[in-house]
Amino acid sequence: MSPEKSTTSPTKLCPTCGTRLSENATRCLVCGSDLSVKANVKPTHLVQGSRMPELTLSLPAALGFLALFLTIGAALVFFVLRGNANPAADAAQTPTPSATATVTVTPTITMTPTLEPTMTPLPPIDYKVALGDTCISIALAYKVSVSSIISLNDLPAACDNLVVGQVLKIPQPTPTPSPQPSATLDATQQAEASCEKLNYTVAANDTLSSIAANYGVTMAAIKEYNGLASDTVFEGQPLIIPLCERVNKPTPTPTTPPPYPAPNLLLPADGAAFTLANDTVTLQWASVGTLRQNEAYAVTIEDVTAANGQKLVEYVTDTKFIIPSNFRPNDTTPHIIRWWVLPVRQSGTDSSGKPTWEPAGSPSAQRVFTWSGVGAPAATSPATTPTSAQ
Repeated sequence: MSPEKSTTSPTKLCPTCGTRLSENATRCLVCGSDLSVKANVKPTHLVQGSRMPELTLSLPAALGFLALFLTIGAALVFFVLRGNANPAADAAQTPTPSATATVTVTPTITMTPTLEPTMTPLPPIDYKVALGDTCISIALAYKVSVSSIISLNDLPAACDNLVVGQVLKIPQPTPTPSPQPSATLDATQQAEASCEKLNYTVAANDTLSSIAANYGVTMAAIKEYNGLASDTVFEGQPLIIPLCERVNKPTPTPTTPPPYPAPNLLLPADGAAFTLANDTVTLQWASVGTLRQNEAYAVTIEDVTAANGQKLVEYVTDTKFIIPSNFRPNDTTPHIIRWWVLPVRQSGTDSSGKPTWEPAGSPSAQRVFTWSGVGAPAATSPATTPTSAQ
């Protein structure tokens, strides 16, 4: 058998819409393009877009990655199921939310404490004893206490066995760091701060007992404040005398209170008249304040009309005074009586034991009133007591 020949006629594509036409067609039946004109048109190359990168793996590698992913997934599922192994217990332990309002507490900022400086003690200094050296002179030269040299070198308390050439350990004074500021002082610090002290340099022929006697301080107090191990002092040695430790402390001088103002007189009114019906007259004034134990009012009453200048001064602590009846004039003529008040303070006593007074303020203004007498009584008639009528 001979091969069957294809009877299909040759075709061409419309360059505009791509419709397949016969080779002899001059116009496209779909879009109507003219196919007879063949211009020098270059064949159009199709633009191919970018392609995704392809990863080619071999079958063993793909199987390995698949096994790895399965292992990781199984591990994650295992841990999740293990965490929720007992959901009933977790539900029982979970607190039920209530309607109580939740208060958020702001955390308090804790201040970092300030580190106090510490001083490292310095090592002692070796000193070779020379001729004429004593513990006191060595301590004075190095500005340390005698007791520190004695304790560091195991010397006797008298420190009188020094040998020329002997090597002593001299302690170096450790600098004291400045104390940190504090809000309050304890009882010991307050007592130390309030103690009055005096710097004293020992003079020739001075002894510890004479210095203590001069300042009224015990020898034990001077030794304690200066760190002395014995009663021996030497010329030029500085000492601190604690005056607050005196046995007989001086009594502080009381502060004199300020002067009082002038009292304000109340009764009787200036120019008032008292007749025969008034047997007594009461003087009144306003208080200048609370008087102290040694203070009073000095009330001065003076008969201006009397030829003998009759005058009366009385000291009272009240703000009123009743003029005694014997001060009333004896004749029937009205007498002018002048009076005033002065605050006074007792300054001592006289030879007879009576108190002496000094002014403690300003005197009041002077007032006058008239007082009529009762007339001179008869010599043969007994004295009669007038009836009080106020």
